[in-house]
Amino acid sequence: MEFSLFLPQMRLSFDELVARARAAEEAGFVGIAGMDHLAPPLAEDQPMYDAIVTTAWLAAHTQRLVLGSLVLCDAFRLPAVLARQAVSLDHASGGRFELGIGWGSVPEELATYGVGSTEPRARVDRLRETLEVLRALWRGEVVDYDGEYHRLRGARQEPRPLSRIPVVIGGAGKKTLALVREFADWWNLDVSKLHLLDELRGEAGDARVSIQQMVALVPRGGDADAVRESARRRFGWSRPVIGTGAELRDHFGRLEERGVERVYAWFCDFARPATLAEFGEEVVAPLHR
Repeated sequence: MEFSLFLPQMRLSFDELVARARAAEEAGFVGIAGMDHLAPPLAEDQPMYDAIVTTAWLAAHTQRLVLGSLVLCDAFRLPAVLARQAVSLDHASGGRFELGIGWGSVPEELATYGVGSTEPRARVDRLRETLEVLRALWRGEVVDYDGEYHRLRGARQEPRPLSRIPVVIGGAGKKTLALVREFADWWNLDVSKLHLLDELRGEAGDARVSIQQMVALVPRGGDADAVRESARRRFGWSRPVIGTGAELRDHFGRLEERGVERVYAWFCDFARPATLAEFGEEVVAPLHR
């Protein structure tokens, strides 16, 4: 099992984001992923940075972490723009960029900002077209494309990716799983649907399995009751997993046995460097063999 740090680029300065990314790198995390919204969900009044700019900044200040977002919203960008942004990040990071992409988890946000459709069928169909255009442009082809949402004539992109840019797609619906089978290297299953993993695994094709989970680490010598109360008060809506390093290691070890290969860990204390260091020692190192 491998661990990526899920770190929303909100309520933190760029210096604080870099400090946490470097702490995660030192602790043995393989990657870091932010979010992509026009307003932070459930925290619309909080400051937040752009996903692509933040990823580029973290790429420039780390050496080994795989970088990306969980996930970019398809409706926010034309595929030709996204294709070039992705390749630029791929080259700038030395091949460390992954494209996490989805069709939008907050329809109200799309309506508020006048971006795309709030209708699920339209959003998932548009995502399919985007993935088809990305694939063609990344091959260096001259692209003529006639879709319902995208039309290109004689489009071409250079440079090409350094190698294959991995694609991460999340979801459990039938049409989304069809996209996972055809385009994805990683299938991110919502932790609330983890009970469906065995039932749906065959629908994801060859894609590897990841989950995102909120985590509250009870530090060595820490007050377990205080950590639990704080996590439940602030993040109870997400059902965080709470425990000591040994307890979390057992929890994620059981998930590994079920076929989960990557965890995007979202820490309830906003990923304090000390928390990342202890989690690395107690959980990451034993499980990432």
